[in-house]
Amino acid sequence: MVHKNILIQGFVQGVGFRYSAVKAAHQFDIKGFVKNMQDGSVYIEAEGSESKVEEFIMWCHSGPPMAHIRSVSILDGPLMQFRHFKIAY
Repeated sequence: MVHKNILIQGFVQGVGFRYSAVKAAHQFDIKGFVKNMQDGSVYIEAEGSESKVEEFIMWCHSGPPMAHIRSVSILDGPLMQFRHFKIAY
């Protein structure tokens, strides 16, 4: 199991990114959360098997159809043992 802190910048708010991330996380069996940040970016904490987290990160590089990704920053983090993937506010 791995934990990644993911920051996605670009045109990522107002395009359904958080809802699409929840759907993608369920598809890849990822636990954690996604939230909009005040600076217009989207922040995700994702946990799962290394291969599934890598697949989820690949999804983050494109996101939903209306998103325009400028950058995706990834940092390792400590396992938090999330039980679900949800939208955080």
